[in-house]
Amino acid sequence: MIAAIYARKSTEQNGIADDQKSVARQVEHATAYAERKGWTVDDRYIFIDDGISGAEFANRPGYMRVLNALKPRAPFQVLIVSELSRLGREQLETSYALKQLSQAGVKVVSYLEDKEVLLDTPVDKFLMSAVSFAAEIEREKARQRTYDAMLRKARAGHVTGGRVFGYENVRTDAGHVERVINEAEAAVVRKIFELTTRGHGRISIAKLLNAKGAPAPRSQQGRPCAWAPTSIREVLYRELYRGVIVWNKTRKRDTWGKLKQTDRPDQEWVRVEVPRLRVVSDELWQATQARLSQARDSYLRVNGGRLWGRPVNGVASKYLLTGLSRCRTCGGNFEVQSRSHGRERAHFYACASYYRRGPAVCANGLVMPLDKMEGAVIDAFEPLLTNVFVETTVRKVLTRAVPAAPALDEERTKILAQLADIKRELANLIEGLARTGASRSVTTAIKHREARQAHLERELATLERREHVSHVEVQRLEGLARQKVGEWRGVLRKHAPQARQILSKLLRDRLVFVPERRHGRLGYRFHGEGTIIKLLSGVVPELASVHTGGSGVPNG
Repeated sequence: MIAAIYARKSTEQNGIADDQKSVARQVEHATAYAERKGWTVDDRYIFIDDGISGAEFANRPGYMRVLNALKPRAPFQVLIVSELSRLGREQLETSYALKQLSQAGVKVVSYLEDKEVLLDTPVDKFLMSAVSFAAEIEREKARQRTYDAMLRKARAGHVTGGRVFGYENVRTDAGHVERVINEAEAAVVRKIFELTTRGHGRISIAKLLNAKGAPAPRSQQGRPCAWAPTSIREVLYRELYRGVIVWNKTRKRDTWGKLKQTDRPDQEWVRVEVPRLRVVSDELWQATQARLSQARDSYLRVNGGRLWGRPVNGVASKYLLTGLSRCRTCGGNFEVQSRSHGRERAHFYACASYYRRGPAVCANGLVMPLDKMEGAVIDAFEPLLTNVFVETTVRKVLTRAVPAAPALDEERTKILAQLADIKRELANLIEGLARTGASRSVTTAIKHREARQAHLERELATLERREHVSHVEVQRLEGLARQKVGEWRGVLRKHAPQARQILSKLLRDRLVFVPERRHGRLGYRFHGEGTIIKLLSGVVPELASVHTGGSGVPNG
């Protein structure tokens, strides 16, 4: 019997060797349990989720691999877990998972209890629900314990999160962590408040600080370590700088336990005054907030207070390359700038770091007309959406998925030979068992051979099914792929939002634009890596990767 293993731990165990982590111990104990049962554990079917809550299901890679492996036919007959709560700590989702496994013919066994999770009778289902209910109650109790501990820390003025610019986190002899003012960073904070009261905007302040090389918050997601208008805004509205800790403003998870940050009502906020953490005076704080309020009131608002011209959250960009391109010089994003051009406004792509943070952060001030830059990118990717390219790609994939008859015959001969060897070994082992009597080693060897025999027989059945894929079916798949690509190619130059969706699926990562001079003209050379696997998913089972690069785009 082939056994799979699923191991999960809710919290990440940083600073611990991999072989000492809880998930590693779960796998070790489950493997030993399988050996005692005479089951074979295939390394391909060891599924792990480390540092993921049992209330998460869609965002658990290991768990999703378990469910995906069940179709079209489960390659294992038993799934070993330490206890049912490892599979999940939410009643409805856990019950659904057990139903999926049961319908696929897979048994779920807990090695701690040495017991199978049964679903054969209404009593079995009730007992399973009771266990899942207990697991969810334990998760809720753990959440409440964590909340109470964080509340005590917040009310005591201790650190409940990460590091904040302007402070250092210091662990005390009592074991808790407190913030201590970092004078060098605090001076920058005060400078931001002072510049704001003098009428400087966030972009202006960011450029000024970056030009002077002022200390800045830690960079995130590969961005430059420098000030940006968004980080300036965070400083201006953080009450900690006036000596007030505000905790519990947001909720980390929803009622189902999934990660989804939402705002809490004001009455649930916890506010604690900690004068020793004051960086700016009350006078400077009030003057800054008055200046910010005055600036907000000066914007024209429509439709119940919405800022005029501000894009509604959740609406995709109307420009093709925003969010899909980055500057090679600094790693920052490209954005669209506009300027007066006669009676109309001309639009250009430009490095956001240069225009929002200044030349001290990025020296790339080259702008590119929007139509030229987007046209060059479409020119580079259009070859991926031609019938010839798609047919060639699909044909290669189908050749691998449906090998020629000689290859199938060779594979069948190989499997049959292995089956004959296994059957011969089994006959010898059974004959030896009859002569000498039962022994643990012989019994285990027989079970291993039987599991191997079952595996080979399934491979042989799969091979037979692959032979029945007809030439007509291959032509149908090629035609369907050709039809889809024709539809996509038709909108590539006509409808920016749809073209943007197509490009986002073709790209593995953002396009990288490199400023360079060619033939005496300054322009961009860009490169990226793409694949048509997402576009053609569902048409063919798998697709080969395709790489694409762009030629230079001359300026103006």
